Amino acid sequence: MYSRGFISGSDGNVSIRLAADRILSTPSGINKGFLAPSDMIVTDMGGKKLIGAHKPTTELRMHLETYRKRPDVKAVIHAHPPFTIAFSLAGQKLPQCVMPEIIMIFGSIPTTAYATPCTEEGPEAISALIEECDALIIERHGTLTVGDTVYGAYDKLEKVEHSAQVSATARQLGPVKPLSKEQIQKLLDLREQLGLKGKIYPCNQCGMCAPREGGTKADPLVNSLSAELFATLREKLRNG
Repeated sequence: MYSRGFISGSDGNVSIRLAADRILSTPSGINKGFLAPSDMIVTDMGGKKLIGAHKPTTELRMHLETYRKRPDVKAVIHAHPPFTIAFSLAGQKLPQCVMPEIIMIFGSIPTTAYATPCTEEGPEAISALIEECDALIIERHGTLTVGDTVYGAYDKLEKVEHSAQVSATARQLGPVKPLSKEQIQKLLDLREQLGLKGKIYPCNQCGMCAPREGGTKADPLVNSLSAELFATLREKLRNG
């Protein structure tokens, strides 16, 4: 996560469910790019530290809420991927009808309401959505992804940020053409055949698609500012 630029400094946190009442997690206040095994901590489901020298992550509440809502989840990752956060800052939701992979893998990637970081607002914001989705965008804050292994949760994080970067780049090139209703239905049928779960949320009117008949055109000023923002982000990532 650190080497890919999905977090910086002491941002982000990772946890794994060891047992019904035992959670292994990264600590608070330590750069995740330089963690050692001895830095990890173990808590119970109430957030009480059982093992470790450091403080639990201040976002542990979101992890515990996820485990309570999702007995099938074995790992949770909270990260700050820049392109995904940029969508949120610009008031844009990640388009769900443009890339087949989003529909196939996630169903939808909804954006939560804003929550003050490190408070009880975090678990409240993700509580209902995480029951039916494996990836969430936390408004102005980052992402939350889950999996049956920590690698599965990380793979979803990569795919969310990749989708955001591709969508942002495509928008700079011109209007983005959405998948047709027929193409979307085929993907939904295939998801059902493969036994994939995850709620499909209705169109979120994200403004990324080409204007449809009777629709509203995107604001040219917003497009210009968004293009400048994404170009700056891409240059920063390229230069490390």
